[in-house]
Amino acid sequence: MSTTKRDITNLIHHAYTPPAGFDAPQQGVFKASTVYFPTVANMRQREWKDKSSYTYGLHGTPTTYTLEERLCSLEGGAQCVLVPSGLAALATVALAVLHSGDEVLLPANAYGPNKALAEGELRHYGISHQLYDPLSPQDLASKINPRTRLVWMEAPGSVSMEFPDLPEMVRLCKARGVMCALDNTWGSGLAFKPFDLLGDAPADGESGSLAVDISAHALTKYPSGGGDVLMGSVITRNPALHLKIKLCHMRLGLGVAANDAEAVLRSLPSIDLRYRAHDQTARALAAWWQAQPQCVQLLHPAFAGSPGHSHWQALCERTPGSGLAAGLFSVMIDARYSQAQVDAFCDNLKFFRIGYSWGGPVSLVVPYDLASMRHSWPSHLKQGTLVRFSSGLESAHDLIHDLNQSAQAHLPVA
Repeated sequence: MSTTKRDITNLIHHAYTPPAGFDAPQQGVFKASTVYFPTVANMRQREWKDKSSYTYGLHGTPTTYTLEERLCSLEGGAQCVLVPSGLAALATVALAVLHSGDEVLLPANAYGPNKALAEGELRHYGISHQLYDPLSPQDLASKINPRTRLVWMEAPGSVSMEFPDLPEMVRLCKARGVMCALDNTWGSGLAFKPFDLLGDAPADGESGSLAVDISAHALTKYPSGGGDVLMGSVITRNPALHLKIKLCHMRLGLGVAANDAEAVLRSLPSIDLRYRAHDQTARALAAWWQAQPQCVQLLHPAFAGSPGHSHWQALCERTPGSGLAAGLFSVMIDARYSQAQVDAFCDNLKFFRIGYSWGGPVSLVVPYDLASMRHSWPSHLKQGTLVRFSSGLESAHDLIHDLNQSAQAHLPVA
């Protein structure tokens, strides 16, 4: 018998509703553009901005609301919006708080796409920018002027790994009445709390602590943990600032896929374990590199001699041995080795894959042309070729063996 029109209608308007009370370790995945309202009156009464109800898929579902709240718990914030990538988080902040005639300050070691955003779209909109020395609060102070509306910070820089005096820079911004935003992807809410930089917040977390105004986070990295999700977040504590960002987010039509939100929710319970494993492996690799004659400088915030090491200690290691430092570090290969030799070393690695991003299970390596990324060579960095490593979840012993075999083949010691 052929399917009737009534059968098709019944498939769409079927009366069955699953019983309430189902509960399981993983959150339900709610996919929606349209959200139903029982009546017109109910539709007109609903409010999405405070998460008290649902109106449209872009404005939130039970899945995304749950992820937002858990991320706030992770970083110590109060409100969160989700965006399609870490770069989208940076762009959303800029578009929400900056206007034509304003200026934004970025550290000289800033994430490259954030610089490109300032040099491209923001400049087109009449928003200027300056770069400041990430290791000098005095230089930051000298760059702040009446047009400055936003200061970006990174702790540490994502390639050369300088760790700034973050509390002092935040104090400086507060004293000047300038908004400060932190790219907190490296810290991930685990190495330090961006809304409690001094560790003195009261139990309710509401006041009394030095805090950034905004924390932007590439959830693509440690919160996802699989190297397969693109997502970002913008977290705040100030309700008025959050509303400004949320309305900009709404007007831009930004949203994240339900299955991507599910993937991050599924990974979050293990983030602390994974972060510590990445950290431990990275330190073992960094210690190996520190002993190699090909390495003229180790760039890892937890190691003495790395630029800003004392700032990492003060912020992340309030008791000796307690500090976390992620799984990311760089080495400066002696300038006597050519770029071709360094590239061949990277190509010959077996367990380190060549690729951007980090925080996933597979170790990564990327050589950088640092000279092309800076207006001038930083005085605190030795001359050479910078290579950045991201430790995965492989055996540290196997990774060190891999580094050693490729170094012997392509970076021979005279």
